[in-house]
Amino acid sequence: MEITGSNAVWAADKVISEVEKVVKGKSECVRKAFGAILAGGHILIEDVPGVGKTTLALAFSKAMALDNHRVQFTPDVLPADILGFSMYNKESGTFTYHQGTIICNLFLADEINRTSPKTQSALLEVMEEGIVTVDGVSHKVPDPFIVIATQNPKGSAGTQMLPESQLDRFMVCMSMGYPDEESEIEIAKGKSLGDDYSLIGQVLDAEGLVQLKRVVDKTFVHDNVYKYMVKLVNETRNDEYIELGISPRGMIALARMSKAIAFLEGRSYVVPEDVEEVFLDVAKHRLLLNTKARVARTSEEAVLEKILRNVVKPTSFKMKG
Repeated sequence: MEITGSNAVWAADKVISEVEKVVKGKSECVRKAFGAILAGGHILIEDVPGVGKTTLALAFSKAMALDNHRVQFTPDVLPADILGFSMYNKESGTFTYHQGTIICNLFLADEINRTSPKTQSALLEVMEEGIVTVDGVSHKVPDPFIVIATQNPKGSAGTQMLPESQLDRFMVCMSMGYPDEESEIEIAKGKSLGDDYSLIGQVLDAEGLVQLKRVVDKTFVHDNVYKYMVKLVNETRNDEYIELGISPRGMIALARMSKAIAFLEGRSYVVPEDVEEVFLDVAKHRLLLNTKARVARTSEEAVLEKILRNVVKPTSFKMKG
């Protein structure tokens, strides 16, 4: 199916409804995750085990017929397991590249913070550039390419904290949380089969997702809204509780996510409320709080919510004509 402006919103809504067949009671999480995919970003989901993080990722791959690979990260996973390796071919007298699990459309890195920092860093280049380099030779990953990583909460047994440089490459950091009471009753009755992916119908293919992303990228952003984003980002760099604020890469992520959320709302332009909705998801994992914040027992969420309250929203932001 060719995706154009006329059927793009329908296709996006259909993907979300298919995913929600197996991910119950998490409409906002599904919507924001799909927004990050449409914005061309990678997703980090931090939560306790068993709340449906893996189900969410696999459901998206089924709804869009994406070639997906899953790796359960453990301390013995090596960079070569992810990126691939070169092996000497005695017959040809040359080295042949054997693909790693990263060569796919959707790469699910399960419990990424349980592996070693060396293996974590192997993902840096491919997440940013879409290229795998092995023995000095570059290999391009398919388009689209999405990394959905899950991690256990900080302080969990056997975890290694991700470095700031890698956290910055995730467009959003989300938490799914436990299902509400009604959804959990349905799960207990067996009416939500989290692993029954046969319930999910295919809506798009990889090329259709690429076309959909192009439509999203055309969403209009008024200069006043861009200025609003810049003010929010600058406040994170000057706040008394923040040692390390949002990077320029984070600013780009905020703009792209705002476009995607506006598109999912059925609008062709971004409003300040779109920026507000995604600001915490884009920003909280990029912040490094200082000692003063730790003494005051202030969280990243509290600091960002204060910034949202203090920065004045623009009143003019629509397309002309």
